[in-house]
Amino acid sequence: MSSYKQLYLWVEGDDDERFFKKVIIPKFQEKYDNIKIIKYATMRKEKKDNFIKSIRAINADYIYFADINDSPCITAKKDIINKQHNLIHINNVLIVIKEIESWYLAGLNNDSCRQLKIKFRNNTDNITKETFNNLIPRKYTSRIDFMVEILKRFSITEAIRKNKSFNYFIKKYNI
Repeated sequence: MSSYKQLYLWVEGDDDERFFKKVIIPKFQEKYDNIKIIKYATMRKEKKDNFIKSIRAINADYIYFADINDSPCITAKKDIINKQHNLIHINNVLIVIKEIESWYLAGLNNDSCRQLKIKFRNNTDNITKETFNNLIPRKYTSRIDFMVEILKRFSITEAIRKNKSFNYFIKKYNI
């Protein structure tokens, strides 16, 4: 008899949640009975800390995702998170380089880029939110519509090749 396994994915906001629901959760479903996404960007520190305590108390797994943003390196970003939330185990923190938008674009092959009418990129490690927003073709009335179209065409194999932090994540969690 196997035990009930839960996974909590801590993400910053709506764009992250959309990506994780479509791309990541299906990959974890073989390993976990229950997977929940927690959007933490607007959550108070005390609430985050209490949530982490309860997750640890029930022996559930969790991964805390954060964008590297302007931190000079992954270690520096993890140190910032550790100082803010010393209850979050550093091995459970995964840094997205640079921002979640870089993971979206990483999954597009040349044909998908042509269909979306955007320039193909061989590497998305330096993509920021601003760069991403500037790529959105005028035919899309909203950023969300564009992101949904990307997710319809998303290739994990392509993303592994084009984004170091996505590659690291997939390998670390063997998904």
